[in-house]
Amino acid sequence: MRVLLCLVSWVLLCCCWIAQAEIFTSIGQMTDLLYTEKELVRSLREYIKAEESKLAEVRSWARKLDDLTRISTSDPEGYLAHPVNAYKLMKRLNTEWSQLESLVLQNPSDGFISNMTVHRQYFPDAEDETGAAKALMRLQDTYHLDSEDFSKGRLPGMHSNAMLTVDDCFDMGKTAYNDGDYYHGVLWMQQSLKQLDAGEEAVVSKAAILDYLSYSVYQMGDLPRAIELTRRLVAIEPSHQRAGGNLRYFEKLLLKEQKEERQEEEQTNQPASEEPIQLGTYVRPRDHLPEREIYEALCRGEGVRMTEARRSRLFCHYQDGSRNPRLLLKPMKEEDEWDSPHIVRYLEALSDYEIEKIKEMAKPRLARATVRDPKTGVLTTANYRVSKSAWLEEEDGPVIARVNQRIQDITGLTVDTAELLQVANYGVGGQYEPHFDFSRKDEPDAFKRLGTGNRVATFLNYYPTNGFMSEGRNSSDPAASQKWIEH
Repeated sequence: MRVLLCLVSWVLLCCCWIAQAEIFTSIGQMTDLLYTEKELVRSLREYIKAEESKLAEVRSWARKLDDLTRISTSDPEGYLAHPVNAYKLMKRLNTEWSQLESLVLQNPSDGFISNMTVHRQYFPDAEDETGAAKALMRLQDTYHLDSEDFSKGRLPGMHSNAMLTVDDCFDMGKTAYNDGDYYHGVLWMQQSLKQLDAGEEAVVSKAAILDYLSYSVYQMGDLPRAIELTRRLVAIEPSHQRAGGNLRYFEKLLLKEQKEERQEEEQTNQPASEEPIQLGTYVRPRDHLPEREIYEALCRGEGVRMTEARRSRLFCHYQDGSRNPRLLLKPMKEEDEWDSPHIVRYLEALSDYEIEKIKEMAKPRLARATVRDPKTGVLTTANYRVSKSAWLEEEDGPVIARVNQRIQDITGLTVDTAELLQVANYGVGGQYEPHFDFSRKDEPDAFKRLGTGNRVATFLNYYPTNGFMSEGRNSSDPAASQKWIEH
């Protein structure tokens, strides 16, 4: 009996051992392990390759941004004077740095993430990126700039080229599309498609571009071209979620609009048009500003031309403020700009030191410029005033007192009842559209009591080199508009 129990125990023990470690007993099973190990090695190499690829991508980012920041910080204001550079800065910090953060987070780097966390509060957001994109479109409209010239950085008055990639152009078009601005959506989607067809590498797919472009063209009322573009989309991606339905819908609409009845088969076999969509293909929709065309023409320097006879009566002189003691030894340089109404420009009204000091005082106080709501009289922001401003008074420093005194000496008026000195800093494509600078009869009494008071003089000068308002310098840059107005 004992022998039988031992035999049974030994058999059970052998069965358990074979069940747990039976693989070693079979070369066939062991060869399977070799292939399993090979698969593990392949997976390990893919992991290493992915890590190296990630590190190489991060290193490439670092090199690119190192070169970029070296250039940009050597002359920050000059760099940001180019509107494309300003737009791409908004896009980089709002979108691309977040992509880099996600890449690094795959294998967290505490130092980088903590640094990102500290600085993220100062990053631009989606609204900033959208605002910068709209600014480029505003400059495009005002100065009649073709999308291709813009994408290649060929801007009037700019001496360095800042390029827009396929993805940049697509994002521009998408920004316009999401805002219901199909006119600019067409221009920028077309440019994105053109660069992609030319062989430029991109993240965005051709199908995605055609999807947005075809619908934007349809919204502009160009059904034949919308059909042709949608056909191209269907040819690339037959299973596209919307393309087939859109194509049938567009063709049905076109058939209804035809003066003479045609068979659907003939319509669908029409030869495709490859004519590119350029500036001037479609008419830009009119907006809220009745003076838009005149306003933009003035920005382009296409205003009323002065005759030579009138120009001959304009002079440059020294102005001593009617023998003002403070201007006798150093009178102001006064230049006639226009005869009727009489407009003059004062050159070198501020010294370089004063300009820098005023900027230094104003910078920490800059806040989004506001306008008064004509119905309530309450200060609010407006999309037609794109700038930040700060207000300085004499108690802020002796420089302000000197500037106020100089204004009084030049004009013969007092600043006691005038507004404080305002410093305005305009961003990319910054603007302040034509507006009434006084109260109107239809405005509430509360608004009239909040009027601007006795404004002695207003400088409206934008300088791309620093983005701040200042006097006495000229610029032929597209973003610059200058005038001296006496009230």
